Amino acid sequence: MELLNRSKLKLYPRRSIKKTSIYLILFLFALVNAYPILWMMINSFKSEQEFLTNQLGFPHTFVLENYVNAWETANLGVLFGNSIFICITATLITVLFGALASFFLARFTFKMSKLVYTFFIFGMLIPIHATLVPMFILMRDLGLLDTPITLLFPYIAFHLPITIFLLTSFMKAFPNDIEESAIMDGCGVFRIFWSIILPMSRPALATVVILNFIYNWNEFSFALVLINDPAFQTLPLGLASFAGQFTTNYGAQMAGLTMSLIPIVVFYLFLEKEIVKGMTAGAVKG
Repeated sequence: MELLNRSKLKLYPRRSIKKTSIYLILFLFALVNAYPILWMMINSFKSEQEFLTNQLGFPHTFVLENYVNAWETANLGVLFGNSIFICITATLITVLFGALASFFLARFTFKMSKLVYTFFIFGMLIPIHATLVPMFILMRDLGLLDTPITLLFPYIAFHLPITIFLLTSFMKAFPNDIEESAIMDGCGVFRIFWSIILPMSRPALATVVILNFIYNWNEFSFALVLINDPAFQTLPLGLASFAGQFTTNYGAQMAGLTMSLIPIVVFYLFLEKEIVKGMTAGAVKG
C-alpha cells in the first residue's frame, strides 16, 4: 500500500505539470489568434492622430464617429445587403446540391460512381484564381457582368468539390440498416434523404455551411473582376474604398472591418455546437 501511495504521489505532480503546460500552450495559441482582432477593435475607437501616435495602447477618448463615417463613406448598408444575399443564396444552393450528390455517391452503387466522385474531387485541385480571366470572358459573353447573381456561379462551382468531399465521407459511415428499415416502412429515396440522412448529417452540414459562408463573405478577387457597379458590390470591395492613393482613414477602416467581422462571429457561434459534435463523432464507441 505504501508503494502504491508513493507511486500515486509521483504521478500526480507529473499530471498536473502536463495539464498546466497544455493549458498554457492553448492560452498562448488563443492569445496569438485573438490579438489581431482585439487590436483592430481597440483602434476602431481612436482618432486618426491617436492611431498614428499610439497604436498599441487603449484610446484616451472613444471616437464613435468612426463607425458612422465607415457606414456612410463605404455605403455599408447596401454592401451588407449584397453580401448577405450572395452568401446565403450561394451557401444554400451549394449545400443543397452538394448534399444530394453526396447522398447518391455515398449510399448507392452505380456505374461510373467512382468516376463521378473523382471528377468532383478533381475540382479541389484547380487553382481558383487561375480561372479569373476565363470566368470574366464567360460572364461577359453571357451578359452576366454587374448583375445581382454574377458571383453566385463561381462561388457555387468552386465550393461543390469540398462540400461533396466532406459530406460523402460523413454519409458513408452510416449503417445500411437505417435505409433498409426506412424502406420497410414505406419511405422513398428522397424521403430517406430528407427525413433520415440529412438530419443525421447535421455536424458535417454545419462544417460545410461555415466554410462556404466564411469564404463567400470574405472573397475579394472574383468580386473585384466581375462587379464594377457600386450598387452590386460586396462588403470587401466597399472596405477597400477607405484606402485612397495618398491618405487612409485608419480609424474608420478599423471600424468597418470590425462591423464586417460581427456576422461571421455570430454565424460561427450559432453553429458551434454542431461543429463540436462533428469533431467528436466516432470518438466514443457504443
